[in-house]
Amino acid sequence: MAIADAPIDDSRARRNVTILVIAQAVLGAQMPMLFILAGLAGQSLASNICFATLPISMIVLGSMLMATPMANLMQKYGRRAGFFFGAAGGAVGAAIGSAGLIYASFPLLLLGSLCTGIYMSAHGFYRFAATDTASEAFRPKAISYVMAGGLAAAVIGPQLAKVTESTLVIPFLGTYLAVVAINVFGAAIFLFLDIPIPEKPKEGAPSGRSRLQLLTDPTIAVAIICAMVSYALMNLVMTSTPLAVVGCGFTGGEKNDVVMSHVLGMFAPSFFTGHLIARFGAERIVAVGLALLAVAGVIGLAGVQLTNFFAALILLGVGWNFGFIGATSMLASAHSAEERGRVQGMNDMIVFGCVTIASLASGGLMNCSGGDPVQGWMAVNWAMVPFLALAGGALIWLTFKRRALD
Repeated sequence: MAIADAPIDDSRARRNVTILVIAQAVLGAQMPMLFILAGLAGQSLASNICFATLPISMIVLGSMLMATPMANLMQKYGRRAGFFFGAAGGAVGAAIGSAGLIYASFPLLLLGSLCTGIYMSAHGFYRFAATDTASEAFRPKAISYVMAGGLAAAVIGPQLAKVTESTLVIPFLGTYLAVVAINVFGAAIFLFLDIPIPEKPKEGAPSGRSRLQLLTDPTIAVAIICAMVSYALMNLVMTSTPLAVVGCGFTGGEKNDVVMSHVLGMFAPSFFTGHLIARFGAERIVAVGLALLAVAGVIGLAGVQLTNFFAALILLGVGWNFGFIGATSMLASAHSAEERGRVQGMNDMIVFGCVTIASLASGGLMNCSGGDPVQGWMAVNWAMVPFLALAGGALIWLTFKRRALD
């Protein structure tokens, strides 16, 4: 057998993927916990209910602000250092949020949420870290497997939220303290990660394209747009869901169950999304994801029965999975190694910038666009339409552009 034909050894990559899956399951559990309760905690402390979801918006804003610094930190000191820093940010953020609840201080809750964004930013790089030691053929599956770790987080997080939100006299304080513990103890997982620190570029070595040149690459531009729309719309609807479910007369337990079903929808398909991308191509899977997001919106507009909430939120999760993982795969195949930190930081800054706007809009649409929760929920679902049109149009444009070049 010629050397060129030797089988590719992805054993190191598979080991790293296993570690990242565990991290996604354990540390990732804090995200559904906070997204379930932060809006309700904000509603209990804010002087104006239009700002109820501001704590969630601050988490996403923190993630956006940290995207480029986190990418640079990992490029210079390695993935492990970045993930340790992220866990520290998550612990500090939850501790400050706990203080905000104890002292009934909305500004402190917001400050803690902003610090939590440090963890969310690091969490976003799990999917990129999965590709660092993987072969080109294994990359879509590596991304998909790591995202599948969120399936455990989808079960652990809401159940922990259900158990802890009322354990102490101050509502939600038990959940925030549990998040502190998750970050402190969960950070040890990264001791087993085996991803080398990128070598410093030698003098005269190619540095890759500038950010402007990268943004004008059609594949990169469309990948960022599709990731941005998939994540922003998922966040827009999910942020309002606890408020809508409770506002429409259902119980807190039913609210947790709806969100859990949504997070299961987000991560359960990850076991096969990578295989689907490898077989049909990332662009087709992204298109299916956008279509599912549209169907979720239609079901949300059809009524406010509990079955509507469950069906819409499950499809919203699956649509996000296909759209976001597909877009990540598109991005991973469209840049060189020396461009990695630049592209990934820029991508996450743009994506989470739009997610921040979506989460800010979510509270306003839900609580301040109509006379009751039903009208607010309808406004949230109608808001999906123009952004789905944008992403769908961008994907169609890329398809025709490639055909023209062929």
